[in-house]
Amino acid sequence: MSSPHVLVVDDTHVDRHVISMALMRHNVRVTAVESVMQALVFLDSEHDVNMIVSDYCMPEMTGYDLLMEVKKSPRLVHLPVIIASSDNIPERIRKCFDGGAKDYILKPVKIADVPRILNYI
Repeated sequence: MSSPHVLVVDDTHVDRHVISMALMRHNVRVTAVESVMQALVFLDSEHDVNMIVSDYCMPEMTGYDLLMEVKKSPRLVHLPVIIASSDNIPERIRKCFDGGAKDYILKPVKIADVPRILNYI
């Protein structure tokens, strides 16, 4: 079986790197982009992504916006989306779950969070 492929979306380089490295330590193939628009372009051309882990707060479009784009696309709707955020705001968390997010993880993402994340693939 090939390694799962996770798309990491975060506008902060350090957070992208931390999440990517944590996933790669668990034999996960990672593609990391810095914006929702880059993620959508990538998803339009790439068909072997198994999951998306996205920051919530980003300029222009949020992780929630990405979640909505994924869930309205017949080709992408099956993809599990996990939102990662440093903000523990119950209304935001509920909104993400109601929108179809599989999980909402508080940043910084840690190595110990990876099995929880991979459980959704």
